[in-house]
Amino acid sequence: MQHKVLILDFGSQYTQLIARRVRELNIFCEIFPYNHIPEDVADFKAVILSGSPFSVHQEDAPHPDLSQIKGKIPLLGVCYGAQYMAQNFGGKVEPSKVREYGRANLSYIKENETLFEDIHEGSQVWMSHGDTITSLPNHFQKIASTHDVLNAAYKIDGETTYAIQFHPEVYHSSDGMKLLKNFLVSIAKVEQDWTPDSFVESTVAELKEKLGNDKVVLGLSGGVDSTVAAVLLDKAIGDNLYCIFVNNGLLRKHEFENVLDQYKHMGLNVKGVDAGDRFLDKLKGKSDPEEKRKAIGNTFIDVFDDEAHRIENVTWLGQGTIYPDVIESVSVKGPSATIKSHHNVGGLPDFMKLKIVEPLRMLFKDEVRRVGRSMGIDDELLGRHPFPGPGLAIRILGDITAEKVRILQEVDFIFIEGLKKWGLYNDVWQAGAILLPVNSVGVMGDERTYEKVVALRAVSSTDGMTADWVDLPYKFLQETSNKIINQVKGVNRVVYDISSKPPATIEWE
Repeated sequence: MQHKVLILDFGSQYTQLIARRVRELNIFCEIFPYNHIPEDVADFKAVILSGSPFSVHQEDAPHPDLSQIKGKIPLLGVCYGAQYMAQNFGGKVEPSKVREYGRANLSYIKENETLFEDIHEGSQVWMSHGDTITSLPNHFQKIASTHDVLNAAYKIDGETTYAIQFHPEVYHSSDGMKLLKNFLVSIAKVEQDWTPDSFVESTVAELKEKLGNDKVVLGLSGGVDSTVAAVLLDKAIGDNLYCIFVNNGLLRKHEFENVLDQYKHMGLNVKGVDAGDRFLDKLKGKSDPEEKRKAIGNTFIDVFDDEAHRIENVTWLGQGTIYPDVIESVSVKGPSATIKSHHNVGGLPDFMKLKIVEPLRMLFKDEVRRVGRSMGIDDELLGRHPFPGPGLAIRILGDITAEKVRILQEVDFIFIEGLKKWGLYNDVWQAGAILLPVNSVGVMGDERTYEKVVALRAVSSTDGMTADWVDLPYKFLQETSNKIINQVKGVNRVVYDISSKPPATIEWE
């Protein structure tokens, strides 16, 4: 894949957003930590420096070596990137008298400045910094201001080096995409040729060259990522791809049969393995979320390894790893803080002795869907909500039993089918039910009951990094609650989770 734009990450919460905006311009980009700049930096057509939670005055503030970039490759500094260059080359950065955070408007734009082409005074921008550039070095030229920020943007004479103190990547900057396009297309001359079709064409060609006549085994989950990865590999190596779909006994109701049927209609070489009893046995007596995840992960590897050994001469393992997984595993300060165990990114037990192929490792979730659509994968499959790898085990709080799995499968089925019937399914990024380790007093008929409580969860998101709870209609919630309580033996109370991420996570465990 041709390198186009390099984004150097200084630990900003917005760095991935910069990458997403660049990709939306049909331009390929990659994120690297500022302290791991690629050796082949000359291969990139442009470089963007991200913001940062650091102040340039902190002792441990990032200090990248820009000697191979500045003045040689078109460069745009954003927020911290702008302040770092100003401070490092002889200017002055000082704490702001008033913290500059939130909406602001450009009050001055230098005439005939390419970076601000078709952007006018009054345009809204988003500020998020505690320091400000009070004086610029020699040969640095102010090209934009706001009411409170004198040097809101500058450029360096004789170079294609630009910098801005605001964030063009956030939605609140009304002309942010225009500014990024001006920099990347008009100034850096990057071509807008990175499309789903071009990705498929180049990836299939790379896979053919990389894999040759080798055999690949791939674990399918029924989700979007593994499915799109399988179709790409199938296009490249055909019958040399062996897909395994494991039923861990913790899938949604009827999911094992339905998904297997769907895959067979797609012409994929798939073997279904029903190992539900084996997983439930390993989970017996375990209630700690991490213990459950590890038990499921280890059992999956054992089952998968057993099946892979039935195929002769397999040398590769295919995985549906996507870009956020990769970014999270290599961050500015080493691996990011573990909130929950992630599936391994490029990691495998030594005994499997397989090389790894990850055709989607450079794509965000929405890009995976667009690539799948360009290959003709059914919209129903591409539109499926994400589902956790450990399945319903992490939606059953506490220990796992076959009876609890049955209850949650029934509840989940009523909820998801209800969303589809009401035309709400596609408005929701992810939905599911959680079985709580709580019994609640209820009355059914004239009898007192003491049964389980379930929580329903529905969130909207783009990629799962942040998420808001969905304001589902009360009538829908009322109907769903009534159906669950009337039809699922063992449940007498339904609640709805209205927590956003952050501070909550999407899953409860």
